[in-house]
Amino acid sequence: MEKKVSIEAVKNNPNVRLLIKNADRCMEAIGYTEHGLRHTDIVSRNAYKILRELSYDDRTCELAAIASYLHDIGNGINRLSHPQTGALLARDILKEMGMNCDEIIVVMSAIGNHDETYGGQPIDVVSAATIIADKSDVHRSRVRSTEQLLFDIHDRVNYAATSSSLNINKDKKIITLALKIDTEISQIMEYFEIFLSRMIICKKAANTLNCKFKLEINEHSLL
Repeated sequence: MEKKVSIEAVKNNPNVRLLIKNADRCMEAIGYTEHGLRHTDIVSRNAYKILRELSYDDRTCELAAIASYLHDIGNGINRLSHPQTGALLARDILKEMGMNCDEIIVVMSAIGNHDETYGGQPIDVVSAATIIADKSDVHRSRVRSTEQLLFDIHDRVNYAATSSSLNINKDKKIITLALKIDTEISQIMEYFEIFLSRMIICKKAANTLNCKFKLEINEHSLL
């Protein structure tokens, strides 16, 4: 029987939690930053926030939250092509939970398109919100060990980010990622060295939402 599956039901699904924890375990094993329940919850809440503040309907906002919560579960299979693997895993879970096919397709498309490294593109508003929310989670709390800071640029840049906020100006149609970076830990240029492609896809995603994307670092506008 088909029904409207809520974000709370997804969060409370034991199989979903198991998949997220396993994905994070696999990411830790290959030296990646945190991709677990903390990350998925932040991305889910920010995706919902983006669409809510741009006045999209309740269900569209919730589908973005669901897609964002599930977006990285494919990492538990393999990092390579994890968006596509994750989309297929999400399909099985959501079908079992009773979500209708139209909504499953929306969620699958958002998950399958969230990573520019694997050909992802913002193909609708749900995928656009998922992309921006995911790429905006830059913070030192994602770093597992400070021992790598001297030689791992990803850890160094994330650890240097002491605060991160996503701000939506509905009237001016501007989505701003505001970061505070400790330049004694990492220079701003290092951020662009590893995250430039992410900022480019965020600009595309913002365009899909009829908005502009801006990046502010230490209160200076850089994009």
